[in-house]
Amino acid sequence: MDEQALEPYSRLAGVYDEIVVDPCFPLWAEFLDSVWRQDTDGVSTVLDICCGTGLLAAELVGKGYRVVGIDASEAMLARAQALLGVDVPLLRQTLPDLRVEGPFDAAISTFDGLNYLPPADFSATLSAIAATLRPDGWLVFDLHTDAMLQHVANNSVISGETDGNGFVITSDVDAAARTCNARIVVTCGADSFAEEHLQYFHSDDAVHQALTAAGFGHIEVVDEYTPAAASATTLRATWVSRKVQFDAPSRPRSA
Repeated sequence: MDEQALEPYSRLAGVYDEIVVDPCFPLWAEFLDSVWRQDTDGVSTVLDICCGTGLLAAELVGKGYRVVGIDASEAMLARAQALLGVDVPLLRQTLPDLRVEGPFDAAISTFDGLNYLPPADFSATLSAIAATLRPDGWLVFDLHTDAMLQHVANNSVISGETDGNGFVITSDVDAAARTCNARIVVTCGADSFAEEHLQYFHSDDAVHQALTAAGFGHIEVVDEYTPAAASATTLRATWVSRKVQFDAPSRPRSA
């Protein structure tokens, strides 16, 4: 069967939650809520960047947060809107061109959304996010790590089936360029389609430099939305920072 080649997240959006996402979002929302409760000024408004199908936004709305979501994929936003309803604003925007009215108390980007940005766009995006936040506003995002890059290189082909949808993900890792090009082939009955997704693996030093240049400090790096500090074996690192004005940022914590 010859699969149809498609733009990223065009057809994949329809089966994304079933074959790609594990049931992590309630735990991630609990972590975010616990972090933001430390803020004496309070956190109520959240900008969800690369919001995808809206699963995390739904968890945060359920906790009383007011969320605005942005994503580059019209198909993903359509599924998110069906989940979240018309009361949650969702905007189609492509980073780093961020056009949204703030200020927000916090901004998030989850499930390695920022790994899809090349280094220059990554840095520009952090600066654009800073402009949407109030002073001392929070930025929390996750990134795939060097350990994940090695893990994918060692497991370059994975496959499975769920809800009648078969999938094969073949990853081409360029360690020198710090990139991974993943080809995802999905079979739905007699139909088959393929999408290619390129990720950039930003080094810890590059992320820290981009954050400080964008005006963020109080930087912590933890292991996938837990209180544990990130280590050399962490596959998904969560970066927690706050927008600062004059104080010098700290170095990220590591094990």
